[in-house]
Amino acid sequence: MNASPISDATTASMSTASMREETLPGACAKREQILEGARRRFLAVGFEAASMETIAREAGVSKGTLYVYFPNKEALFIALVEESKRQTAEHLTALDPAGAPEEVLTRYAVDLITRLLEPEHIALVRMVVGVADRIPAPAQSFFEAGPVAGARRIAAYFAQLVAAGRLDMPDVEAAAWQFLSLCTHPVMVRTLMAADREPTAEVITAHARRSAAMIFAAYPLGHAERAAQAG
Repeated sequence: MNASPISDATTASMSTASMREETLPGACAKREQILEGARRRFLAVGFEAASMETIAREAGVSKGTLYVYFPNKEALFIALVEESKRQTAEHLTALDPAGAPEEVLTRYAVDLITRLLEPEHIALVRMVVGVADRIPAPAQSFFEAGPVAGARRIAAYFAQLVAAGRLDMPDVEAAAWQFLSLCTHPVMVRTLMAADREPTAEVITAHARRSAAMIFAAYPLGHAERAAQAG
């Protein structure tokens, strides 16, 4: 699929801005300050109502400084999306190939679901979806930094289990997407549509455990895992 013209232009502008940032003293701290101001402004009024002027004011910087770091509002929003997904990944339980597979996957799913259902993340998802048809670049970035990166992480874990003889799974990438759909789709849809109250920790854990159990029911244990359980 070819990238949209908006996406190409924004990517090029962001690369230029990144090179300028590297030469500025205190650039990382200033960038974080701007992102925090943008986060507050976007959450308060939405993507389309926020302007670079009001974002600069919220962040406590001049418009000139803001444009040094981000060439336009779209690039700023994409950076905010990527930062949100980076923080989510950092807070997830490690997928330890030495642990009991079903327990490891259950703990990972609990962390993932809990993080995705945070009110700020739900608000961000709604913003991304709301502008996706007119401004696709943020949605593309959201998809790559979130679901795609998550599926790669889970697929790599499954591949380690397969290589160790602990799991019989012919297509680890397909299985990773299946697991993500099982554990996130039902709860995310209900929350996004305001169809239910936020689930309790007990409900999230039970759902995560069922999702992991379904994956390992669909894909049999490998010879090494069967031998370990038999012994």
